[in-house]
Amino acid sequence: MRMIYLSPLPWASFSQRPHHFINWYHHQTGAPVLWIDPYPTRLPTLNDFRHKPPAADQQSISVPPWLQVRKPRSLPIEPLPGSAMLLKRLWRNLFEEAAAFSAQGPCMICVGKPSELALQLLALIPQSPAVYDAMDDFPAFYQGLSRRSMERRQAQLIRRVDTVLASSRPLRDKLLGMTDQVELALNACDMHGPTPVESLDLGTKQQVLGYVGTLGRWFDWDLVIALAQANPGNRIQLIGPVFTPPPCVLPANIELLPECSHANAIAAMARFSVGLIPFKLNRLTASVDPIKYYEYRALGLPVLSTRFGEMALRDQEPGVWIIDKDTDLRKTAVEALASQSDCSTVQQFRQAHLWAQRFSAIHLKNGQ
Repeated sequence: MRMIYLSPLPWASFSQRPHHFINWYHHQTGAPVLWIDPYPTRLPTLNDFRHKPPAADQQSISVPPWLQVRKPRSLPIEPLPGSAMLLKRLWRNLFEEAAAFSAQGPCMICVGKPSELALQLLALIPQSPAVYDAMDDFPAFYQGLSRRSMERRQAQLIRRVDTVLASSRPLRDKLLGMTDQVELALNACDMHGPTPVESLDLGTKQQVLGYVGTLGRWFDWDLVIALAQANPGNRIQLIGPVFTPPPCVLPANIELLPECSHANAIAAMARFSVGLIPFKLNRLTASVDPIKYYEYRALGLPVLSTRFGEMALRDQEPGVWIIDKDTDLRKTAVEALASQSDCSTVQQFRQAHLWAQRFSAIHLKNGQ
């Protein structure tokens, strides 16, 4: 059964859950996939008009012969009442192409993020089985009219699809309040190709506590600063774009480095002694299963994390230290730094958390 996949991420971004999902699906079915890149589903903010350098994650990724990639024409007006009429005109050619694609054989629709385009395509091809792969609590990333619009469209989408996949247990529990057709499909990490286990340095290293990723609204600057002050002899390396600046002058042992390609980010992580996931506890993080956890552990790193989302359920997992309000940051860091993995443990973790295993456990209506 062929698939139309409405992605929450561009095809040209580094491989993430959507890329792994369609690769798994094609491997299972041998069927072609029509991938539709995302478009703005919120109103513009001031940040959208500020000059930004090209994202380091954007790269030239070849398109396999079984995949077609399309980018819909659009305007950032979707939350506005009546906007669907204008947007439908911009999508006319895409509708024709999707209808022709689905007419060539049985076709499934998979939606990676709620949108008006997704709802229109589901109405256009009503006979297609449909799945919603909920990577995040999407409304939490929006505000005001845009949030209300996303909440409404997500509710409409959930009523229309046959199956909802949830990327974390807290998100699954939340979505079960809207439908009973929810399956858990946690995130994962395939590290075999870029970083073989045999190439890892699992020794003492340079005693660096590190974080790679966006420093946004969810990033807990106060905790990281307190961690640096409690461990002045250790370097804390933060790599990624800063969207929420620090609240004060940073301690001398915190090093800020710019965003880099995914390959360079993995190489940088491999040089850490401890991986940090210092996220605030709020709605943005309450439903998250962070990919960083899998990347850190797949590189043999112990993890220091706050008690958010899926991480709150990992306080008994090997190599995980959960930081709470009263945690002794010095003692915890020393314990994590003293922890070491071996090649066998890392290999077992990698095998247990492959994307293909995650998706093979789910049940898609009329899928193979």
